[in-house]
Amino acid sequence: MSRAKDLAKKNSLRIKRKKRVRGNIFGTAELPRVSFFKSNKYISAQAINDVEGKTLAAVNSQTMNLNVNKENAVKVAATFAETLKAAGIDTVVFDRNGYLYHGVVAAFADALRDNGIKL
Repeated sequence: MSRAKDLAKKNSLRIKRKKRVRGNIFGTAELPRVSFFKSNKYISAQAINDVEGKTLAAVNSQTMNLNVNKENAVKVAATFAETLKAAGIDTVVFDRNGYLYHGVVAAFADALRDNGIKL
């Protein structure tokens, strides 16, 4: 029973961080917001224009048959960078979605920078 409470507390704290971070981040067509999400199995990211509420580009590690680790986060970020460049986007605002900036999240962001996307 305490494991369920621990997971609920962990998720509620992430949601609080997410709301706090999202209050300061906003995406436009020229400067979209890159929303990062990770589960225990997969990573996904979207470039979002918040003015129109449209997704400009997206990537998911499930379609690439990759699980969640730093090396695969780099591969997913490289694919996402190509997708962003094809859409004409070279500068974005990074939304870590309430996750702490280390591990897979930091590897993804650094790989985006290494592939020519300015955060």
